[in-house]
Amino acid sequence: MNADKVLDAKGLACPMPIVKTRKEMKDMNSGQVLEIQATDKGASADLTAWAKSGGHELLEEQMDGDVLKFWIKKG
Repeated sequence: MNADKVLDAKGLACPMPIVKTRKEMKDMNSGQVLEIQATDKGASADLTAWAKSGGHELLEEQMDGDVLKFWIKKG
């Protein structure tokens, strides 16, 4: 999946993937897609809930080895 920006949050523990995702999203335009790469297993539930509560759309989630990848479209 194509992304406008990629955020490397690998090796970061909760809540840092969310904190960094929020910061990146503020600089993006509505409709743009952010790819987040994380290794924290809690990131799946956290990013899903965060996207929904913020009016964003979680387009896809994949597991690539030990890395969780998420594509979130800014609302």
